Amino acid sequence: MKTTIELPDAIVKKAKIIAAERRTTLRALVLQGLEHVITEKHVAAKDRAKKLFAAMDKAPGITAGKRLTRTEANAR
Repeated sequence: MKTTIELPDAIVKKAKIIAAERRTTLRALVLQGLEHVITEKHVAAKDRAKKLFAAMDKAPGITAGKRLTRTEANAR
């Protein structure tokens, strides 16, 4: 997909220098950066979920065996 974005001149200049140093294109550099942000956010969500479930396991009356499955939760 083609798209147009506005970037500050200083950022573009620095990005072009980095791209040249890495022997790649500005497009590839932008794509790599976007992929990094998307992956980072996905991992962060998984980490938050793990922490939440760990905290739930410490709460009185809630154990891993008593948790509802996704299907059971949706049925309610």
